[in-house]
Amino acid sequence: MVFSRRANLFALIEISLAIAFFVMVAVTYLTFTSAPPNGELLPSGQVAALLVGTLIPTMALLVLLGRRLALRRAAGSTARLHVRLVFLFSLIAAVPTLLVAGFATLLFQFGVDFWFSDNSRDLMASTNTLAQNYYEQNQLDVANETIAMASDMRFYLERGTITDESFPNYYQYQAQGRDISESVILQLMPDGTTRSAAVFNLRQDNDPATYAGETLPTLIAGKAVSVSGNPTRIEALAPIDRESGVYLYNARNSEAASFNFWRGANSISAAYQQLISRARALQLRFSLALFVISVALVGLAVWFALRFADRQVEPLTDLVAAARRVGAGNFAMRVQGRTGGDEIGLLNRAFNRMTQQLEKQTDALVAANRQIEERRSFIEAVLESVTAGILSLDEDGLILLMNNSAQKVLFDGEHASLVGRRLSDVAPEIANLVSSGSTQGIVTYSRNGELLTLAVKVGNETYGRVITFEDITRQLLDQRQAAWSDVARRIAHEIKNPLTPIQLATERLKRRYRKQIDGEDEGQLFDELTSTIVRQVGDLRKMVDEFSSFARLPKPVFRQEDVVDLVRQSMFLQEVAHQEIDFHYRSDAAAPTIIACDRHQIGQAMTNVLKNAVEAVESRLRQSGSEEAEKGQITVLLEELDDKICIAVEDNGVGLPTDMERIVEPYVTTREKGTGLGLAIVNKIVEEHGGEMQFSNRKEGGSRISMTFARNPQKTKTSDGYRDVNKKVTA
Repeated sequence: MVFSRRANLFALIEISLAIAFFVMVAVTYLTFTSAPPNGELLPSGQVAALLVGTLIPTMALLVLLGRRLALRRAAGSTARLHVRLVFLFSLIAAVPTLLVAGFATLLFQFGVDFWFSDNSRDLMASTNTLAQNYYEQNQLDVANETIAMASDMRFYLERGTITDESFPNYYQYQAQGRDISESVILQLMPDGTTRSAAVFNLRQDNDPATYAGETLPTLIAGKAVSVSGNPTRIEALAPIDRESGVYLYNARNSEAASFNFWRGANSISAAYQQLISRARALQLRFSLALFVISVALVGLAVWFALRFADRQVEPLTDLVAAARRVGAGNFAMRVQGRTGGDEIGLLNRAFNRMTQQLEKQTDALVAANRQIEERRSFIEAVLESVTAGILSLDEDGLILLMNNSAQKVLFDGEHASLVGRRLSDVAPEIANLVSSGSTQGIVTYSRNGELLTLAVKVGNETYGRVITFEDITRQLLDQRQAAWSDVARRIAHEIKNPLTPIQLATERLKRRYRKQIDGEDEGQLFDELTSTIVRQVGDLRKMVDEFSSFARLPKPVFRQEDVVDLVRQSMFLQEVAHQEIDFHYRSDAAAPTIIACDRHQIGQAMTNVLKNAVEAVESRLRQSGSEEAEKGQITVLLEELDDKICIAVEDNGVGLPTDMERIVEPYVTTREKGTGLGLAIVNKIVEEHGGEMQFSNRKEGGSRISMTFARNPQKTKTSDGYRDVNKKVTA
């Protein structure tokens, strides 16, 4: 047994049996396909030998397959008992089945040989010849009867007409007395067609005119009668009066008794010939049927042996499996099999008592470990749920623990494991605060080129330090915007009140004292001074209006709007006002593109961005001072994202400054007369619409400003519950 396992003897036997099976199948195929083509049967002994030779390796393979299944079901515990039962049942089923199949094949072949012997074939051949002769005799009989009937009809028509009252009875008597099934008197017309003058028992599927058209030339040439036959009927055509073009058509179909005799004999002969042609196929089918039934019986025996073995050795298998599970640590395992007074029942009860004692002894340890694990899970859940970032360091400054909030703030959600690395390598700004000995402080941290302001607290523990920090960048930005809004509101209130009196007083001075000034130079100077005052007052009023807009920007009223239409309207206004600049529009979005937005605020944002682009282009043209300078171009790009819409404005102007991240802050501007509130208002509108702004300089010159709007801003929230207002700036 050890040698057979090491040499894998059963696998070699299975391979050999599989090769033998395929060889026997190939031999059987060649034997049947290379037999003589005259339909002769193969010898009985040869067919039986082929069947038995194919069954032996097949049954052996089934037995070995049952052995494999038994080993798999027993899983090594009771494999030998399973294999013995499978072998015993398979042997009991295979040997009788093999003998019965061999004897059945021989008996079938002997019977087939009798029915397909030479005597049987000669008998059927004689029957077929007799039927053919009988059919030819029927054709001759129909031809003779048609000639005789045509003669009688000619005799009658010489003394009477078809319209006589006695003609139908006479016509019927002539046809029935000669065993004629169908009869028609045809009249040849001058145009070569035929018509039926009299009809007797003509069937719907019969067309005498067609048959007459095919055979009339031979009758006109002088032939006495024309006859032909098919499996349906025997037809004949004879002249009654050639000069008058009157002909008699007779047919004897399958309804005639004499015709049926020929059809029956012909059908029997044809069926026998077909059976002879299929004799070898029947021989092969019978052998295949015996093969399938024999293999099915052996397979059924193997299946029954497996079921029987499972039933008999199932308690032992369950006990072995239960012992393995107890060895793996499952002390709550109980055997549910036999618990009676026999040996297996006693063994099962003893096993259950043993596992019960083991379970009681381990319950206390498991409960203690579970309590410790629950506390640890609770602490981890608390650490992961807080919004503040938490870091745990050992005495050497190595990171022991980092929650998700710290990962998100410091590394923008990257999932790389940082446990075990030094804090000075990961976040040197925080490491410097810790090394200084301070317990708290404000740290400026750079993340991917973005500056964050962190409020850090350091706690000393026995094993190291615990660092907590919060991102207060948003809080500082909100405070700064609130302060600027308050400043804007106060400036607007303090400046707006005196503007109107100043303007009215200046205009009144101009109207009243302009005529009293003598001299052209003095009058022109007076006009310039008063106009300058009015113009500057207007500029101050515009500045105050911008302050008011920034301080009191209303909440957006969201409605379903077509963003393509809004963009085109804003571009049209700028195109009319600045015809010296080429405006272009490109989009991969379908028109219309509907989003939820405030129509007025979106138009205001687009107008401000386009005005900035126009001013950047005009600044470049003024700086170049050359008439051959490149013409100003502004391109608006509209792109559809998953749940957002991106509008980008590109120009070939002077570009953005190096500190472009600050241009959205209030009162930060690069223009001489700018207030620094235009992009701040645009940024606030974009944020209210669940989006963000991005700024970059183009490689070919100029700048690109992108505004992303949510399709449904009221549902757009970040994982922290508020919109992210930090700007993404790419150089």
